Amino acid sequence: MSWFSKYNSEKQGNGYRRWLLKAAMPVLLIFLWELAAIVINNQFILPRLESVVMVIANPFTPILGTGSLVDNALISLERVIAGFAVGSLFAIPLGIAMGRWALVHDLFDSLIQIFRPVPPLAWVPLALAWFKIGLTSMVFIIALGTFFPVLLNTLDGVKSVKKTWIEMAAILGARELQMLRTVILPAALPTIWTGLRVGFGIAWMCVVAAEMMPGTTSGLGYLIIYSYNFGQVPVIIAGMIGIGVIGLGIDLLLGTVEKRWFMWRELER
Repeated sequence: MSWFSKYNSEKQGNGYRRWLLKAAMPVLLIFLWELAAIVINNQFILPRLESVVMVIANPFTPILGTGSLVDNALISLERVIAGFAVGSLFAIPLGIAMGRWALVHDLFDSLIQIFRPVPPLAWVPLALAWFKIGLTSMVFIIALGTFFPVLLNTLDGVKSVKKTWIEMAAILGARELQMLRTVILPAALPTIWTGLRVGFGIAWMCVVAAEMMPGTTSGLGYLIIYSYNFGQVPVIIAGMIGIGVIGLGIDLLLGTVEKRWFMWRELER
């Protein structure tokens, strides 16, 4: 048995080599970071690991009068949850309708294809003009980032429902609402959930970028740009690490829920 075949077999059984390999690249990155910081020897370009660890080790300590790392992270999380909820509440019903009814699909498809390639940050000037500086403009940007991945996955999930299931439900006398509730939605839910995972990741990136808009006074994005103005590179990197860790944690949570709720999907593969 080759090494790759052995690893693939262990992957099914959660072998310890999987965890060693998963930890290898972060450890290597830390080692190379510290080595490069020693060689460059300029904390304004690349600080030593210990200076960043000092910021992370004191997450409740106010930084440059802007609040602590935890305070800003919680504010960013509140904003992203609000924008994610708004974007999903619009995307899921529209995706279901477009996937189920050709009339709705043809009515909205051209608009979606036009606006989908536009980055959410391109809407920042309009968001500021329409909603001024504040929470509403941020929620708008985050909702846009969430909307399209959730919409497209919902649409794909509804369209991928087996026609035999729909035909059988129709033969048994199921009405349209019953068919949506008992056949289409349960079958499409795993794909919709995948869209929610992708959408939340994009929403998390959008909130950090939105917090760098002029006039913002809190959040991890604001903390990063504010620290840059004062040359506090360790704080910038600590904020970036915080963004990555929070994003990873939420994705792991959503992935765990997906595995528990949709175990039957794995059996089909």
